[in-house]
Amino acid sequence: MKITIVGTGYVGLVTGACFAETGATVHCVDIDKEKIDKLNQGIVPIYEPGLDEMIDRNMKKNRLFFTTDISEALKDSEAAFICVGTPSDKDGSADLRYVLSVAHDIGKNLDHYMVVVTKSTVPIGTSEKVRAAVQEELDKRGVNIEFDVASNPEFLKEGDAINDFMKPDRIVIGTDNPRAEEVLRRLYKPFLLNGHPILFMDIPSAEMTKYAANAMLATRISFMNELARLCERVGADINWVRKGIGSDPRIGPKFLYAGIGYGGSCFPKDVKALIKTGEENGVDLSIIKAVENVNNTQKKILVQKVLNHYNGQIKGKIFSIWGLSFKPNTDDMREAPAIDIINGLLEHGAQVKAYDPVATENAKKIFGDKIEYCADQYEALIDSDGLLLVTEWNEFRFINYKVASRLMRNKVIFDGRNIYEPKEVREKGFVYYGIGRP
Repeated sequence: MKITIVGTGYVGLVTGACFAETGATVHCVDIDKEKIDKLNQGIVPIYEPGLDEMIDRNMKKNRLFFTTDISEALKDSEAAFICVGTPSDKDGSADLRYVLSVAHDIGKNLDHYMVVVTKSTVPIGTSEKVRAAVQEELDKRGVNIEFDVASNPEFLKEGDAINDFMKPDRIVIGTDNPRAEEVLRRLYKPFLLNGHPILFMDIPSAEMTKYAANAMLATRISFMNELARLCERVGADINWVRKGIGSDPRIGPKFLYAGIGYGGSCFPKDVKALIKTGEENGVDLSIIKAVENVNNTQKKILVQKVLNHYNGQIKGKIFSIWGLSFKPNTDDMREAPAIDIINGLLEHGAQVKAYDPVATENAKKIFGDKIEYCADQYEALIDSDGLLLVTEWNEFRFINYKVASRLMRNKVIFDGRNIYEPKEVREKGFVYYGIGRP
């Protein structure tokens, strides 16, 4: 079975490589010639554990191809997946220009029946816009070629995307034609054989499911972060509260960790887009608005703790940042809390020394020479007036306190992810600040 993936960003590359791994022949298309050239040389533009090896393996087996020629890629394909970005527009809505541009390109080159599948996260109603764009190009050409549209939202966690794709909790597909359902059922047959559930539904419900899932997870995070602020005031420990409520099977333990807010390519823009969709349809999504407001405030909380410790006087002081990416096991800096934290420190005249295992190059695109980039975590501690743990990479979980004590000018730790035990840190002679901990 041959399929086409349009867009070689995070979703497109993972989707293409994983389908190739199941035996499909996959042609990935992108207008960025430099990116395609690098992919054909085996250079993968994103960091995702296991992805490099999977791409290399399937290229060698002639199941995975990369090209800038969409016409060639679409030949004999049974399905074309749109996997391009949908960034937030100025008003918070999802910018669909790239999705619809792909739809027009497909319409210009379509010469046989195909299912056009929206994999990108898009607002409810987008599939109909995709259908209209494809049909518009067919009408211009004066040809009558059948096609269907479908929605197949992705549920990939950065840092664990391959596992999520190959062993999905569920596969959600929105279709309005049995013929399209049959094509996608065959494509996903390897997953069905392994017992992973596939849910067929109408297209608007599939589109809504993606936004609802991300909004629910974002809500859990903001709920815990808001509770964490109250815990600090009343002397409770949010970690014990998390364990206490997470043991209830109706709630469960996932996404109940207090911290410095969510970031990344999905939650921030999807929450904004859902709010905008509500406004456009006359529905005030007050809970989702509160989720966004809490998150925006939470990203500033670590800087506020620094300012409180130093009575607002941090000009000229040096602070160490451990972790820049929005979460571990990715180099993604989009909407990362580290951006707000570093900018907050710089605005108050502080200096910043930062280390991240993989995200340094992306951080340089954001900060340039405004901060110092270090080769390892302990280099970042030299002459430091405080360590800010921002991203909970595994290598940060144990601190060599003897080395840190020798390197740091002021022994203060601001734990933005609650990965250290306050008692242990204080016994080692450090001042400790966590999130929602007394």
